[in-house]
Formats: sequence, structure tokens, C-alpha cells
Amino acid sequence: MKPVAYVCPSTVAEAAAAHGGRPEARYLGGGTNLVDLMRRGVERPDVLIDITRLDLDRIEELPDGSIRVGATARNSDLAAHPAVRERYPVLTQALLSGASGQLRNMATTAGNLLQRTRCGYFQDLSRPCNKRVPGSGCGAIEGVNRDHAVFGHSPHCVATHASDLAVAFAALDAVVELACATGVRGVPVSEFLRLPQDRPEQDTVLRPGELITGVLLPPLPPGARSRYRKARDRAGHTFALTSVAVVVHLERDVVDHVAVAFGGLAHRPWRARRMEAALIGAAPTPETVARAVEAELADAVPLRHNAYKIELARGMAREVLGSLTARTGRRGSR
Repeated sequence: MKPVAYVCPSTVAEAAAAHGGRPEARYLGGGTNLVDLMRRGVERPDVLIDITRLDLDRIEELPDGSIRVGATARNSDLAAHPAVRERYPVLTQALLSGASGQLRNMATTAGNLLQRTRCGYFQDLSRPCNKRVPGSGCGAIEGVNRDHAVFGHSPHCVATHASDLAVAFAALDAVVELACATGVRGVPVSEFLRLPQDRPEQDTVLRPGELITGVLLPPLPPGARSRYRKARDRAGHTFALTSVAVVVHLERDVVDHVAVAFGGLAHRPWRARRMEAALIGAAPTPETVARAVEAELADAVPLRHNAYKIELARGMAREVLGSLTARTGRRGSR
């Protein structure tokens, strides 16, 4: 058994110093993913820095209408927060679809963003995986790849990111706050998680020793509507085959704000920029929505076993956008 040191800092500065940027150091929050990977032998840290006693669990409403979510805020608390439920229903829906109640009571905001892929080749030590052992190959490319990416994959990795929360955050233009010994910076969620390219072992743009301290949710246009929908193999709390988060606002029956992010299709939440560009300034008729969806999905590159994901994404995006822009019960239009 590999010995593991345990550190329980009282400040963010102490946590960053304890980490020190060492490759085998890990921050520990709820542990719902990290501890499981340690049991499997996928993760083998030499020191765990427990951040659960830091003052990072608050969910704060700010004067400009934004909400700041602390890094160690539990998923259950975030999903149930009155302001989140009222202003960002897409976020509550994503959280409630993502795990069981027991896991939501343990899992943290930062940990959800940092969870590793559920690719079977990554979690099986007997299989090749560039994410786990750089240079060993990607077993999924020529193997069983039903659950894998159709966007943004590379010859080195075709894994997808498992988080539902991250997909909603991406559609909300959320910003991740990162702290280290030298200061603080903010990175949009859509840029915080990386595409694999030739370095699939790097899931994020975190610099050595950096610690997530919170996530900032900017205010939405008054009357904006949002929704999260997820397709999975069974009705239990399983990971998404495909999911979609949509935020939309209409002004005089024309789209003046829209954000769409897909889950289950790429190494990170896939922000549908082409689709959004096709919808801005247009009336959201079924024909317009269909053309916008096709503009986004045209660049999908399915693998041997996962072309069905494109059809799933097509149907879900059309249905969610249609439900949010239907005249009955429409808000935000005049």
C-alpha cells in the first residue's frame, strides 16, 4: 500500500502551500470521485489536502444580481437554494439529474467540475489509456466507444466529461475562480475544461498548485428561461449519453440572447456557438431552430459505435428550444 499524507489547512494560502504544485498532491473535497479512483488504483496521490474546513461553502447573492458559489458548497445545497431555483432552473435541474441524494449531500461544486472521465479504458488498469498513462495509446478509438465523444476528440483521446453541473455552468457563462500563492484569476467554465488534443492527461487549465475557490454566475436578462434535459440508458442516476442546457431570452418574439451547451458529446461541455449565432436575431420557428441545430451538428465526427448521439442531440435540442420559446407561458417577450 502506498502511504498517503493527510493535511487539513485552515486557510486557502495554507492549502496552496501544502499542495506546492507537486504532481502527486490532491485537494480533497467530498471525495465522491477521487476516493473511488484511489480504490481502483487509478489515482495514487502521496498527499491529500482536505479543504472542507475552509470557508468556501457559501452561496452568496451579490449586489449586481450575480451569485457566487463557494468551491465546497454541496450539490444538494446548491440545487435547493431559493435564488438558484428561481433564477437558474437549468442549474437545479442539472444537479438533480446528476446523482443520488446521498452523493449530492457529499459532492462539492469544485469536485464536480474536476471529476475524471468515466471511460472504461481510463478506469481499467489493464487497458491502454493516454489520459492515465501518457503515450500508452487510446483503447477506446478502436474498441467499444458507444459512450464516447463526437466533437473535439483527437487521435490521443475520445473520452467525454461526466459532469451535468458543468454543462449548465457553461450555458450560464459561469466563471471559475482560481487561487494560488501569487493571486487569483477567473476562467470561463467553457475554457476551464480542456479538449484532449495531444495532452489528454490534462483535464483543465489549472496551473500547478491552483485551487478552485468559487464559481461566479452572472445575472441573466430579466425574463430569460432555461432548461436542462438528459438522455441516459436507464432512469436511475447514470451518466449522460447526451444532454443539453439551454438559456434563451426573447424580445418581441425574436431571440436576443441564447446559450446552448451539450453534455456527453465531448471532452468538455460543448458550447454550441454556431447554433447560437444562427438563432440570434431570428424568430424561433421550428424551421429556424432545425437549421440552427444542423449548423452545429454538421461538424460532428462519430466513432464506430456512437453515431446515435448525433440524432439524440438533434431531437433534444429542438425539443428544449421549442418548449422554452413556445408562445404559451412565454416570458421575456413583449
